[in-house]
Amino acid sequence: MSETAHILKDEHNQSPVPSSWRNTLSDIVEAFKEGDFSLTRKVTGVRPISEKRATKIAGSIKSYGAQLTSLPEDSWQTSVCQWMGDYWDVMVDLYTVEEGASDLVLQVRVYEEGPTYAFDVHFVYVP
Repeated sequence: MSETAHILKDEHNQSPVPSSWRNTLSDIVEAFKEGDFSLTRKVTGVRPISEKRATKIAGSIKSYGAQLTSLPEDSWQTSVCQWMGDYWDVMVDLYTVEEGASDLVLQVRVYEEGPTYAFDVHFVYVP
C-alpha cells in the first residue's frame, strides 16, 4: 500500500495534520526560524520556494515582530488540514520566542505525487 493511501480526503471537515507530515513541516519551520526562507537547505519533499514568495514570507514574519521558535508538540493539537479536491490545505500554528503560541500560521499545500507527497509552501500570515 502506498504512503498516500491512508490520509483522509474529506472536503467538508478539517482533520489533524497527519503524523507522517509533521517532521517535514517542522523542518520548514526550522529553516524559517534560521532565516532560510528560500529553503536552500533542501527539505525532502518540499518544492522550491521562489525568491518572490520567500521575500513575502520573510516580510510577513518580520512585520509580525516576533522571532519564530521550533514547533512544540502542542502545535499539532491545533494545526489542521483539509482536502480541497486536488491537494490538502494545511495550516500549522506557529510559535514565537516572545509569545509561545502566536497568531501566525504556516500555510502549505500538500499534493499526492505518486506514492509520496509534495509540499508547496504557500505563505506565513495572521489569518
